[in-house]
This record gives sequence, structure tokens and C-alpha cells, in this order.
Amino acid sequence: MSIGQRTAVIDLGSNSFRLVVFSSGENGCWRRTDELQEMVRLGGDLGAGGELSPQRMAHALETLRVFAAFCATSGIRADDIQPVATSAIRDAPNGEELVRRARRATGLPIRILSQTEEAWYSYVAAVNSTSLRDGVVLDLGGGSLELVDVADRQAGELASWPLGAVRTSERFLRGQGPAKRGEIAALRKHTRRELASAPWVAGGHERLVGLGGSVRNLAQAAARAAELPIDSVQGFVLGADALDALVESLAARTPCEREGVPGIKRGRGEVILGAAIVLQTVLELTGAPGIEVTEAGLREGVFLASQLAPADPPLVPDVRAASVRNLAMQHNVDLVHAEHIAELAHQLLGALPDAGLPEPGEPELVEAAALLHDVGLAVDYDDHHKHSSYLIIGSGLPGYTPREVALIALMARYHRKGTPQLGPFAALCRPGDEELLLRGAALLRIAEQLERNRDQVVRSAHLRRANGSVVLELDATGDTQVARWGAERQGELFARAFGFPLTVA
Repeated sequence: MSIGQRTAVIDLGSNSFRLVVFSSGENGCWRRTDELQEMVRLGGDLGAGGELSPQRMAHALETLRVFAAFCATSGIRADDIQPVATSAIRDAPNGEELVRRARRATGLPIRILSQTEEAWYSYVAAVNSTSLRDGVVLDLGGGSLELVDVADRQAGELASWPLGAVRTSERFLRGQGPAKRGEIAALRKHTRRELASAPWVAGGHERLVGLGGSVRNLAQAAARAAELPIDSVQGFVLGADALDALVESLAARTPCEREGVPGIKRGRGEVILGAAIVLQTVLELTGAPGIEVTEAGLREGVFLASQLAPADPPLVPDVRAASVRNLAMQHNVDLVHAEHIAELAHQLLGALPDAGLPEPGEPELVEAAALLHDVGLAVDYDDHHKHSSYLIIGSGLPGYTPREVALIALMARYHRKGTPQLGPFAALCRPGDEELLLRGAALLRIAEQLERNRDQVVRSAHLRRANGSVVLELDATGDTQVARWGAERQGELFARAFGFPLTVA
């Protein structure tokens, strides 16, 4: 990926300050390439009138000096820095004073987001990083909770409440020991009372997408408890039962002990229970089966709003397709070659010898694996199939579930050699996925061999049943000796996948 521009988004939250650098390629791809974070806890220790404390403000200013110095020494232009402030600064009587002092000390032009703007950026992040069409977007920060009603990918009602992890914890869970049942009940009651102002939140929602550090931490904790083999929680669904178990487990620990729960990051022990109780209450009200997590957040919303401008709203047409192509372009994949393999695999998949195949969703997974099978070449040719697999797993592929990402990665892993197997990812998969992987890997290997010379000589490929075997017929414009030789060598895997020997006509 050749970097065309770098943009720094600085999020001044109630719990943490974070600077994220996004690099955009000349081909339109983008990715996060750097990040600084500091737990400022600006929304803590507020004065009687809600004023930011002098100590927290001093910490905030020192952090912003570091952020400004980082941008200056990294060569990020002033016009490409977007600092935004949320509820802690927005709601504090002396919030504007902090913004002025920061401008004098660092030159950073901090923009204080309104409640509506904050919710809107969360919506932009969510609908561009998940397959959400209809449902609710939830963003839980340190100071506030934003909810957005989404219909046909368009934002409807937007609302914000002072129900952030820091605020609710300081008000309802101030003790240094395990939480009391009365404290938990009071926070639940307060959350329900606040959300009653938005009747559209209650009931009938099939999908609830969650953003924010607390959401990600709780999802990581649930994944660790279930011993799932994932590092990224992109697309992970934090179910109601898992969240209930986390609330019970966290409540039985002191704030310090909560940081010892696998998945909970250092610095969140004092606020994670408050966050979990608010999320638990929202989940109950919406009626959704769980909270679908996205790694994207307000920072991605701010970046994408400018990256996709002047589109209104700024939406990519197809999140799943965009995430696959974005990853391919990041690693300079030969898209002409990859797209031709995807087309050949699609032709073969459409002519499978068994009735009832392919399964729903299977063609899209095979296509994604075909487009990404060579991303590992960015590391090295040797073992590039393995490199491809871990790059796909590490990316998270926004729009796909962890199960789907695992299957795509494994198809890429076995596109050259080896015996396809789910291995440690079996815990993410469903019955029948081992067979699905076997089919996908077999078809990718054949398609790869038909395009072995990277010349698109084999224009199309077809399968037909004949005398107890399956015949592979090729439509070509030139010499197919290498293609036929390579395809014939995949006969054993094809027979395992489909139960018929393969003959190349």
C-alpha cells in the first residue's frame, strides 16, 4: 500500500484520550497505522457544579502537548488533524476554558461535538464496519451513552444520555469493595428511567451494534471465558447470558480485582461494572439477542465522514465487499489475477455435482478467500498461504462474523497444499463447516492452477457428470498444458470434497 495521506483523529473522551492515525492509499484503501492513548479520566472527580478538576485538566493538557508533538514530528499537517471533544468537555461549565487553554498550549483546534453530532459519528462508524441495515447503534463512552435508530442503513432517531461508564460508576458504584445488590439495582432503575424518554428504544429490535472501549473489553472477556480463538472482537456477538455472567462475576470483585478478569484492560476496573450494567439494561430493553461488537468507534466515524464525502450519508455501498477489497489493496494484491480466480471458482461452485450445494453464504466466502488468497505475498512467497491466513484473521474483516473470517482465512491457508481442517477455529464453527472448508479449498486450488500463469488464458471452466466421475472442461484462448497439469493434481482433494473423481477434458 502506497500511502497518499495521513489523517490524525484525536478523541477527547471522558475516560481516555486517544490519537489514531489513518493512512489512505492512492488506490482508495485505508487503514489505521498508529495510535496513542492515555487514561485521563477527565470525567472523574467533578466539582459540585460539574466542573472539571484542576488535576484532571492538567493531565489533559499534558497529554495534548504530547499528541501535538507527535503529529508535528511525524509530519502530519495541521490541516489533517481533527481533534474532537465529547460529553466530559461538552457538559462541564469550564469545558470551553480547557479548549482555549489547549489551543494556546498546542495549537490544536478542538471541536466540541454536540450530542447529535457524537451520535451521528457513531452511526457512521457502525454502518460502515458492520452489515447492519435495521436495528440500533449503541456507543457507550466514559461520560455518555448514544443510541441511534437505523432503518435501511439510514439514521433515524438519535439520542444521548449521561450514562457513561465513568459517570454511572462514580454515582452508583463508589465503593472499593464488591458491589452491593442495592447499588446495582439503583443503577438499573436509573438507566431504565433515563431511557424511557426514547420509547423507540424498547422492544422489537433484532440487531444491536455496540461501540466503545467498554463494549470491546466486555466482549473480549466473554470470548476469553468461552475459550474462543479470537484476538479481534470485530463481529463478535456479546450474548445476554454471557453479559449476565460477566455482571455477576465483576460485581463479586473489588475494582482492583476486576482488572484481573481476562479481557479487561488495565485502568478500566473502576468503571467496567457500571458499563456492563448499563449495557445489560439496554440489551434487555431493545429485545435484541446480543450486542454485535465493532472495533470501529467515534474516531473511525470522524475519519470516514471526511473520507467518503460528499456522500450524504457517507456510506460504502457494501461493507463486506469493501472490507475484502480494502485488505487486498493494502497488501498490493494482483487484483486482475485474484478476480479471475474468484470468477473461475464461482463458475465451478455453481456446477457442483451434489444437489443442495452450495450452502447459503458459501459462494461469498469462497469469493472472499479467492480475492485474499495471495495477501501473504506481502510477507514472503515461501509459506505465503500461511501468511495470508494470519493476515486475514488479524484484519477482522468488518462486516463478517468471526466464524466467517475464520473460514475465509482457512480457505486461503489451504489454497496451495495441506489437509484442510478447522483446527483451533472449530470452536467458532457450526456442524458442516469442515465440509464447507474442504469444498472451498478444493475449488480454490483448481482455480489457482487454471490461472497458474497469471495470463487469464483459461477464460471459463465448467463441471459435468459423466460415467461416475466429474469432468472439468475448459474454455481457453491459448496453451493450457500447465493449467491442465495443475488441475489434474488436485483430483484427490476434489474427490474427498465431493465424492467423485475428477477428470480434466
